[in-house]
Amino acid sequence: LTQDATQPDHIRSLAAEAIAMLTSQRSGEWSHLPCERIRNFGRPMSPRTKVGAIVTLRTFFRDLQQWEIIQPRFEPYRTFTPPRSIKNLIQPDPRTIADDVWAKLMWAGLNLTAEDLSTQGQGDSGSHYYPFLLVRALALVWLFAGLRWNEIRRLRVGCIRWQDDAPGERVCLLSVPTNKTGTAFTKPVDRVVGDAIETWQQQRPPQAKQLDSKTAEQVEFLFLFRFRQVGYQYVNKVLIPTLCEKAGVPTSDVRGNITSHRGRSTIATQLFNAREPLSLFELQEWLGHKSPASTQHYARILPTKLMRAYAKAGYFERNVRAIEVLIDQQVVWQGLGGQEPWKFFDLGHGYCTYNFFDQCPHRMACTKCSFYAPKESTRAQILEGKANLLRMRQDIPLTEPEIAAVDEGVAAYERLLHALVDIPAPDGRTPRQLAQEHIDVKAIDAVNP
Repeated sequence: LTQDATQPDHIRSLAAEAIAMLTSQRSGEWSHLPCERIRNFGRPMSPRTKVGAIVTLRTFFRDLQQWEIIQPRFEPYRTFTPPRSIKNLIQPDPRTIADDVWAKLMWAGLNLTAEDLSTQGQGDSGSHYYPFLLVRALALVWLFAGLRWNEIRRLRVGCIRWQDDAPGERVCLLSVPTNKTGTAFTKPVDRVVGDAIETWQQQRPPQAKQLDSKTAEQVEFLFLFRFRQVGYQYVNKVLIPTLCEKAGVPTSDVRGNITSHRGRSTIATQLFNAREPLSLFELQEWLGHKSPASTQHYARILPTKLMRAYAKAGYFERNVRAIEVLIDQQVVWQGLGGQEPWKFFDLGHGYCTYNFFDQCPHRMACTKCSFYAPKESTRAQILEGKANLLRMRQDIPLTEPEIAAVDEGVAAYERLLHALVDIPAPDGRTPRQLAQEHIDVKAIDAVNP
């Protein structure tokens, strides 16, 4: 590095240019390979790739300084920091499989046969490398146990035990080895998993113990054949395509290829959205997560469950109330709708003859103006005695104070009355004026009995 290149201002500007270049880089931009051999050639890099490139650059300069190859003239962690706008785009996004596709894959796993595996053999013999019972147990563990692929490969002989839950009922418990976030634990699984594992254990040839790289123990791996564990790519490259072919579904969907970890995400989501779902903490224990924050990424609410919850919430019914309306058909037939009242809104204690009742500010707290007819009055009794009435219901949208009066009780209702005391009723008089006229009438009746 030259003398000018080590100045603080020049270092900061050079680092800013490097970060700007990495954040705008496209796939294959600096590659010497032909474009047809580069995946997503010419497309922008994903946020994870951009952050990874910046972290790699930061690590490079940190090592140069720690190994004293260059002098520490700047702080790599502060100089090469990924922009927050890019880091916010990175978040766990478990890709679940559609329910109909997953149901078909489960059917294929339950009905898997040796003939289905013969098409996956190598050479002209058509023979499969692994025994059928091993593959069937492996498929059912993937479809029902909700484990990571590394946990499945490291399952041990004797990982299944049975417990009597009720007379004639046995619960299958699966012992899961130490995983990347926690210690070993036990979880309940479906009986078909236990039956398949026990069947394979009975036919499994005796083999020597091998070293568990995570726990440094000599153990007997369950899915071990010819002294070798099942390959890392076996499920994604062989087993899942076999199940997809038998189920008649494609090996990929709109969210990408169907992989082993997508099965874990799908099972967790279905358990959280079941008719009697697992709680967040129960699902955390079942998945083997150390923190419930990790489980929240899997506990996605399906649109169908959200739709049912939305319907039960009664949002429309909360903001809209239905009221019974009586239509005097005789007045309508005679064409007297402009001279006599023909629409009567049932308030319970009386009828309102105001045609635009849904626009009246006093509809929740009727002030009993000239449009009001008490039910005990002669006018209301004559109305109820007519035989040509048409009974209907009309939806009335409520305002926030009216909703509060319905939900919160007397205190909110009194606040609504106080707010409407000077608001004119349909006949032009306010509740304060109507109350004063009522008092004056009582005083006159008391003087002149």
